[in-house]
Amino acid sequence: MMKKLSALALSCLLLVSLLAGCGGKKAEGSVYWLNFKPESDGVLQEVAKMYTDKTGVPVKVVTAASGTYSQTLNSEMDKSAPPTLFIIGNQAAVKDWKDYAVDLKDTAIAKELTTDEYTLYDDEGHLVSISYCYECYGIIVNPDLIEKAGHKVEDIKNFESLKTVVEDIHARAAELGFDAFTSCDMDGNSSWRFTGHMANLEYFYEQKDDPWTECPATLTGAYMENFKNLYDLCINNSLTSPKELATGGHDAAQEFMDGKAAFTVQGSWEYAKYSEKVPNTVMIPYYCGVEGEEKAGLNCGTENCWAINSKVSEADQKATMDFMVWLVSDPDASAKMVAELGILPYKNAPESTNGFLKNAAD
Repeated sequence: MMKKLSALALSCLLLVSLLAGCGGKKAEGSVYWLNFKPESDGVLQEVAKMYTDKTGVPVKVVTAASGTYSQTLNSEMDKSAPPTLFIIGNQAAVKDWKDYAVDLKDTAIAKELTTDEYTLYDDEGHLVSISYCYECYGIIVNPDLIEKAGHKVEDIKNFESLKTVVEDIHARAAELGFDAFTSCDMDGNSSWRFTGHMANLEYFYEQKDDPWTECPATLTGAYMENFKNLYDLCINNSLTSPKELATGGHDAAQEFMDGKAAFTVQGSWEYAKYSEKVPNTVMIPYYCGVEGEEKAGLNCGTENCWAINSKVSEADQKATMDFMVWLVSDPDASAKMVAELGILPYKNAPESTNGFLKNAAD
């Protein structure tokens, strides 16, 4: 009787072990994403939970405070459980972190890309990081106000035609009830639109003549006059006198949404807000008088580029790769990402609903 009970107990124990092995297998590897975009934290936490619920793979998203990413990354990389997924967003960062980056060339995530325009390589040709979204910026236009002034957006094809429309609207602002440009403040809340974004037209055209691999220590300034002419056109034909721009305090976004001006200077991240009040708003390039600019596109770029940490375990590297591919290809996850980020340059992601990014694609 004792032998039979022992045999029965042993059989039960084996059965329990087998069931535990079949149903309770622990997922290998985990993901730790050190996020660069504070404004996207909510959505990223949401998709991380979706993935864990679906696969059992732990996904942790930690978001660095605005302007502190470099310091946070340095600190986190020194820890025993460092990020498996992090951001290498420009060539300076490539130099600093290339030894910590898996070569993504020919990997599953690289094969999902629709463009190679936003990928970063090191000097040895290793694919260090790839974009997961990009942004565009330029001159935003209210077509209805342009038509009220007797013009058409389609007629604006270069600096000369832009100047004609802008100066005509400004000259008749009292009669029309709106001006050409919104306020172009140079305080900290606004100046980056001109000193950061618009100034890129100088850099772009200068390196187009003599392509850079990285920004040189000095510029020739060959297109600085073009930048100055466009900037002068903005500030001299706006709601606010140039003499008041240094102190700032004006709300350019609200001015545009309230229909007080036909043009403003901003980027694709404002589309959702602007289109609520101006549904057919469009974005046109920084026309500045460069030969052939009738074929110019919008300024596009990003520092939102993924890298996989080469110093973590192979299991964590694989888990991270699988998570990245899921983010850009799963219908639900990629839809959430597109809704938050505007666009994903991946073939299985849904089309962007951001009108300015569609302008950029055109």
